[in-house]
Amino acid sequence: MSSTPGPELLDIHMPARPGWWPPAPGWWIVALLCIVVLCASLYTLYRIQQRHRLHRLVLAELDRAIAGAGGAALAAALSQFLRRMTLRESPLAAALVDERWLAHLDTRIGGNDFSRGIGRVLLDAPFQAAADFDAPALIALVRRWTRVALDAERRRA
Repeated sequence: MSSTPGPELLDIHMPARPGWWPPAPGWWIVALLCIVVLCASLYTLYRIQQRHRLHRLVLAELDRAIAGAGGAALAAALSQFLRRMTLRESPLAAALVDERWLAHLDTRIGGNDFSRGIGRVLLDAPFQAAADFDAPALIALVRRWTRVALDAERRRA
C-alpha cells in the first residue's frame, strides 16, 4: 500500500466546558423565587414590627392616662382611652352611651365586668367631683380589655 496524500485527520476533541455565565433558565427561576421569598419575608417582618410598635404606643398611652390622673379624673381618662381604642375598630360603637356602652365593652372580653362589676364607675365617676371606687380593679379591667383588643387586632392582621 502506498500512502496517498490526503486530509490529515485529527483526534476527537471534547467540547469546551460551559461557562458560568449566563446561567441556565432554571437558575434564573430559582433566583427569582429567592428574591420573592426574601421580599415577602422582609415585608412580613416590617408589618410585625409596626404592629408591635403600635401596641407599645397604645400601652404607653394607657400608662400615661393612669399615671396622670386619680379619682374621678382617672375614671374619665380611662373612659376616654377606651373610647379611642373602640374608634379604631368600630367607630359607631364609640358613640354608644349608658348600658349599651358597657355591654359593648363586655362583649370584647366576655363576662359582665363592665355592666355589673367595677366597670360601672365609667358611667358616673367621670362626672363626679369626688369619686370613690376601687382604682386598681378598674385599671386591671381596662388593661385586660386592652390586651384582648390588641390580641384580636393581631389575629385579624
